[in-house]
Amino acid sequence: MTTTHVNVALGASSYPIQIGSALLGNAATYAHAARGAQALIVTNTTVGPLYAQALAAALVPHHAQVRTLALPDGEQYKNWETLNLVFDELLAHGGDRKTTLYALGGGVVGDMAGFAAACFMRGVPFVQVPTTLLAQVDSSVGGKTAINHPLGKNMVGAFYQPKLVVCDLDVLKTLPARELSAGLAEVIKYGPIHDMAFFDWIEAHIDALRTLEPAALAHAVQRCCEIKAEVVGQDERESGLRAILNFGHTFGHAIETGMGYGAWLHGEGVGAGMVMAAELSRELGLVDAAFVERLTRLIGRVGLPVRGPVLDATDNAGRYLALMRVDKKAEAGEIRFVLIDGPGRAVVRPAPDALVRQVIDRCCA
Repeated sequence: MTTTHVNVALGASSYPIQIGSALLGNAATYAHAARGAQALIVTNTTVGPLYAQALAAALVPHHAQVRTLALPDGEQYKNWETLNLVFDELLAHGGDRKTTLYALGGGVVGDMAGFAAACFMRGVPFVQVPTTLLAQVDSSVGGKTAINHPLGKNMVGAFYQPKLVVCDLDVLKTLPARELSAGLAEVIKYGPIHDMAFFDWIEAHIDALRTLEPAALAHAVQRCCEIKAEVVGQDERESGLRAILNFGHTFGHAIETGMGYGAWLHGEGVGAGMVMAAELSRELGLVDAAFVERLTRLIGRVGLPVRGPVLDATDNAGRYLALMRVDKKAEAGEIRFVLIDGPGRAVVRPAPDALVRQVIDRCCA
């Protein structure tokens, strides 16, 4: 398979995304990005045993010392306590401003390693080596780094760009089916917000994607990275356009927080959240029922939930609204939703609480 390159154009902070096979264990992959005498691979207890040794061997030609730190695995560990393990490791072994961090794992590892890199000595270089589909098509690209707070997901973090993103499609072969489905939620979102021709393609190739057919997988990852790179290149710090990438996430983050981190995977929350956001778009007259049904059907086909959970038996919609007011897009307590303003075009705008309540009541189990 030919390696393809997508560039994230951010001036002095620009960097390439490499997409292909046999990249992770190839020393040449990292020649562009390696910095300093020390490298720290930040991974987790699930991914580390599978890929840390191969990555370390590839980094030996570039760094005099290569160490590996395996964090506990799971969204529930995306917190200050776990983040401090990275700082402890760096300080205990003489990390300096040229030490390079390598994030080997899914979105949780990528977010935490990136945030650690942003904070340690006020910023050291880092490289994203995402091992889940969700991380390859979304979270590893664009420089969003964060940890969770008990009151809200990803509420403590920084914008900090990597030097390189390495999307080795071979590693997806070890991905559990549930994680693959969660990643497909982030693939699907790019259609309604930006590219309905890609949405058509996803519908036609969904079975190939679910069976990890190499050509289909390569095209999906490349197209998602192209769209995200284009959006991030215009709005790095989410002052406007970039917010459209959060389609389904306002509802989805409420689900993740309300259920307890780790009970629902991020992509599962986004899947049900996209249905809610589409239904709210329909209520506001922006799309028709046929579009909502089409999107809901595709989300269900990839094995994702299409109905949200009940977070509070007495006032479920009220609980959702309270959690969504903590969302980063909220302004002065007003929730701003990413809505579909006609297929292939997104808009960020508020909606009346009464209407949101109706949608939540209709869309939750």
